[in-house]
Amino acid sequence: MNEGYFSSACFDFLTELKAHNSRDWFQANKKRYEADVRGPFQRLLTDLQPALAKVSNQFVASPKTVGGSLFRIHRDTRFSKDKTPYKTHAGALIFHQDRSKPAPCFYLHIDPEGCFFGAGIYHPPAPALRAIRDFLVDNPNAWGKAKDSVLGVGLAFGGDSLSRPPRGYAADHPLIDDLKRKDFVVSKPLDQDMAMSAALPDWFAQRATEAAPLVDYLCAALDLPFD
Repeated sequence: MNEGYFSSACFDFLTELKAHNSRDWFQANKKRYEADVRGPFQRLLTDLQPALAKVSNQFVASPKTVGGSLFRIHRDTRFSKDKTPYKTHAGALIFHQDRSKPAPCFYLHIDPEGCFFGAGIYHPPAPALRAIRDFLVDNPNAWGKAKDSVLGVGLAFGGDSLSRPPRGYAADHPLIDDLKRKDFVVSKPLDQDMAMSAALPDWFAQRATEAAPLVDYLCAALDLPFD
């Protein structure tokens, strides 16, 4: 019987990594990372793909170590004041199979301080953000339905927004609060008991189904297939 993917050992490792965030400590504990964090996440990604296909055939949960869905544990410190070398969480991006341009995605975040499911598009480059905003203006009714759908099942919008209307859009536009968005993302918390449960793939697939109206709308805005 499948006892689940992540275990208390995963959360213990990430907690200890936060307290001992150095290359020497990580190298001494690398086998723990591979056995308790990376390995379980890769197994989960493999098992997610069949369930995701029922939501959309366009998204890939890749277990590959290089170029797959799982983010590297190493931080990019080049432009950061924080020079600690490792992330203290694990995250995976279930990406659109067309990787030639910006696209929405599904996301899973595993963290002792709070796990969550995410979906949408985070920090899209200016041309993609403009395309989404223009699509909102041209298709307000469909946006309203997609937004109401995801809010109705308990997904919460997040991300950054402008303090003033973006250039080229009327300040009194009915969708001005949405047009101010710099990110079009939703999320739902995941408790640790479910994160450690064998039911996690089903839980994730259900959240993906709930977020599908938003992701579908964003795909249409960016001229990407969803079905």
